[in-house]
Amino acid sequence: MFMGEYSHNLDAKNRLIMPAKFREQLGEHFVATKGLDGCLFVYPLSEWQTIEEKFREIPLTTKDARKFSRFFFAGAAECDIDKQGRVLIPGNLKEYAGIDKEVVSVGVLNRIEIWSKERWTTEGTYDDMDEIAEHMAELGLGI
Repeated sequence: MFMGEYSHNLDAKNRLIMPAKFREQLGEHFVATKGLDGCLFVYPLSEWQTIEEKFREIPLTTKDARKFSRFFFAGAAECDIDKQGRVLIPGNLKEYAGIDKEVVSVGVLNRIEIWSKERWTTEGTYDDMDEIAEHMAELGLGI
């Protein structure tokens, strides 16, 4: 399970230092893709294969399924972590997430989310958490 929040800056070659706590679980090779809310989703290869299998079962006769599949898979890229723990974020993903210099990496159960610091500050507000918690309890996820 991935958890925690880490802030880093891209280096001069646009590489991100992947937090050490994420590296072991992530492995040397992983998949990054467009996520929801303007961030990037990062998955270990084993988790990515599970997601692929689930998508293969979805009927392509549904327009939303086709559209989401294109969004999720067309922007995906296999990435590598170098010996210093850095990863080069592909340009299309960097642009999608609005990543310029400051980056926040967030562990969220089975994935890592990579945010531009600016978007994380804007999206990461939790003023409505009581209301969301009530809705989550209705889904059976009470804490």
